[in-house]
Amino acid sequence: MKRQICPNCGQPISDEEALLCHFCGGSLQRASRGFLGRLRYADPRTIWFLIIFFVLLGFIFAIKR
Repeated sequence: MKRQICPNCGQPISDEEALLCHFCGGSLQRASRGFLGRLRYADPRTIWFLIIFFVLLGFIFAIKR
């Protein structure tokens, strides 16, 4: 089991799914680690680029069928 140290109070957190520290209630900054978390805090131009890219990719695959 991997333990994480709270960046706010310095206490070790053993719960791997916790988003908040059990001791001080501060954020453990785990929301932005995955793809969707990074996309959530991304620049709006990046989000629009990905939306347009996937729409065009779907259109190309639909035409090739």
